[in-house]
Amino acid sequence: MDSSQVLRDVVLVGGGHSHVVVLRRFAMRPEPGLRLTLICNTVDTPYSGMLPGYIAGHYSFDEVHIDLPRLAAWAGARFFHDDVVGLDRATGHVLCRHRPPVPYDLCAINTGATPQVAKVPGACEHALPVKPIQQFNARWLALLAQVRQRPGRHTVAVVGGGAGGVELALAMQFRLRNELQALGRDPNGLVMHLLTRDAEVMPTHNARVRQRFTRVLAQRGIHLHTRAEVRQVTEGQLATSAGHTLAADHIVWVTQAGGPAWLAQTGLALDAEGFIQTNPHLQSSDPRVFAAGDVAAFTARPLEKAGVFAVRMGPPLADNLRRAARGEPLLAYRPQRHWLALISTGDRYAVASRGPLSAAGRWLWRWKDHIDRQFMRRFNALPTMPATGPASAPRLALAPDESAQALSALAMRCGGCGAKVGPTVLARALGGLQPLAHRDVLLGLHAPDDAAVVRIPPGKAVVQTVDFFRAFTDDPYRFGRIAAHHALGDIFAMGAEPHTATAIVTVPPGLDRQVEALLAQMMGGAVEVLNAAGCALVGGHTGEGQELALGFAINGLTDDRLGGLLRKGGMQPGDALVLTKPMGTGIVLAALHQPARVPGFRGRWVQDALRSMDTSNQAGAQVLQAHGATACTDVTGFGLLGHLLEMTRPSKVDAELDLSELPVLAGAEACAAAGIASSLAPANQRLRGALQNLNDFAHHPRTPLLFDPQTAGGLLASVPATQVAACLQQLHAAGYTTAAVIGRVLPLGSAEAPVRLRASV
Repeated sequence: MDSSQVLRDVVLVGGGHSHVVVLRRFAMRPEPGLRLTLICNTVDTPYSGMLPGYIAGHYSFDEVHIDLPRLAAWAGARFFHDDVVGLDRATGHVLCRHRPPVPYDLCAINTGATPQVAKVPGACEHALPVKPIQQFNARWLALLAQVRQRPGRHTVAVVGGGAGGVELALAMQFRLRNELQALGRDPNGLVMHLLTRDAEVMPTHNARVRQRFTRVLAQRGIHLHTRAEVRQVTEGQLATSAGHTLAADHIVWVTQAGGPAWLAQTGLALDAEGFIQTNPHLQSSDPRVFAAGDVAAFTARPLEKAGVFAVRMGPPLADNLRRAARGEPLLAYRPQRHWLALISTGDRYAVASRGPLSAAGRWLWRWKDHIDRQFMRRFNALPTMPATGPASAPRLALAPDESAQALSALAMRCGGCGAKVGPTVLARALGGLQPLAHRDVLLGLHAPDDAAVVRIPPGKAVVQTVDFFRAFTDDPYRFGRIAAHHALGDIFAMGAEPHTATAIVTVPPGLDRQVEALLAQMMGGAVEVLNAAGCALVGGHTGEGQELALGFAINGLTDDRLGGLLRKGGMQPGDALVLTKPMGTGIVLAALHQPARVPGFRGRWVQDALRSMDTSNQAGAQVLQAHGATACTDVTGFGLLGHLLEMTRPSKVDAELDLSELPVLAGAEACAAAGIASSLAPANQRLRGALQNLNDFAHHPRTPLLFDPQTAGGLLASVPATQVAACLQQLHAAGYTTAAVIGRVLPLGSAEAPVRLRASV
């Protein structure tokens, strides 16, 4: 049996330490027939052991974060960037905030802990929770900016006297004092407080460790408040159970963490803090749902919420997911009784704690630094996996009917109408869609027939366009949305109104439930975009093929006298050239398949590109029309230069482009500098002769972007100079934050090359 056939789905919820280990283990030893999907609300997951060093300024952001999209791609897993809000255990679906439910055969949860600030009045509004630590960075950078920008005294209160609170308080103080000194300000203007409800700090560590840190806090001038349980938080003030109050400009919360609120609705057995109770196999009360890390409550014996346990749960979790999929007996996780904790003091000094033992010194910080960097290399310095030859047949446990389906899915496939997706699967997949109910649709999906019947309103003409391409991301929901945006782009570029659409879909063969889920995800995303644009999906065709692909034939409406229609021709000398979206989608997506060639490649570059593609051009077109755009097109496969030439030729003008003003996606220049190019770029480069002074800018880092094919790219328009300032302001307000004037329209010259380059910076 072909190992590429998906027979079982394992969904990993959260990008915690356990799950990154799971991904690595499956990358090193894939399981034929098993597909992994990681759903996480962040693309960069921090390693908790290095977070204090990052806060103290010893590490950069990338040095302490694991690149989840790249790790998932290396492991052959799908990465879905979304918030999980629940589980439908009856049907086996993970419920997400922004996409259709994701089906699973097995599910593992590793989301970490969530701050329970709601238990203390005012804490939600006035405190900065450290957990989940994936979201702490933005809060920390905001605090750092406030201290830098506002002169005078700053009082910071850290609530929580465990190892995490103590380590964070020391790291913050070290960094903030250094920042103040660098600005020429008095570092003693920073006042730090640490509050704990216990009699001592770090109660889970031995007496020598507690004494060491009590001394360090005193030496650093951090005011320690013991037996000071915070009962209320108001703006700029804490109140304790003993009746004391403390004024603070910044309040950081490192205590009272629990499980995510959505777990309470799953029906899983939870402990008093809302964590998932697990047996020694890391299974919850539902044998199909596993949990690991801080979100798990190991029932065999209580475990401290420490990263060391999350990391060490990774291997048994991976093994048990594999075994559960095969129907084999599971293995027990046996946590160690004592573990080594290396706790930093902010200033490249560390304290070792293991059971009754303790040591301290700068050599321990260097050792910790070595261990931490070695750990991070396992997940960020990903090797190229060697070819392994033919894979073994899947050993997954399948029901008899599923085994027959799997063999059928891999048999020689029919052509012609025999390649259509079955009516039952199609009906179930599309049954949950709610396409826009348009009054002009007389017969459509609401009353399916051999063809749709659509009324054309009086005085209107039809604007027709079609687009179709194969998937470039393993997230079918995001792909469906982007395919719809791309197809609508030509309608918006002409200033027309979307009306109706028919879909053309190709899906790889597979089990009925897999095909159904794929269609539901992809078409669910597409229909969301079409509905938002006022475009009714009225029908389509779905067939089997080797690769997932999607396209749409779009009908738009415009005045039958063509009044108000935007054309490619019409540019006037003196007009400003406006581009509404950043460039570089082709280069960044091409780099995803060869990241080792690009120094410092990060998966968030790809996510930024996907977000840009998943942005409608509708509002942008309306703004451009309102400000008198004389010509417009959308930048897609022919690249910026190719589409600009499509405008200059019929307009009988020349143009000047300012490379310095060209908005670009994060990482696009780095990818271009590494020699990365999309497959269509060489064909686009045949237009190099249209550039008057290419030799002067052949080595400019943005020149390759002129030839880069874009998917769902921005609008390129010529706008009268008197309108361009107001136009840009409104584009930015509409969400096109990188929209920019990238050049100007010139009178027709005598040269055959109509485009001139410049760089103002």
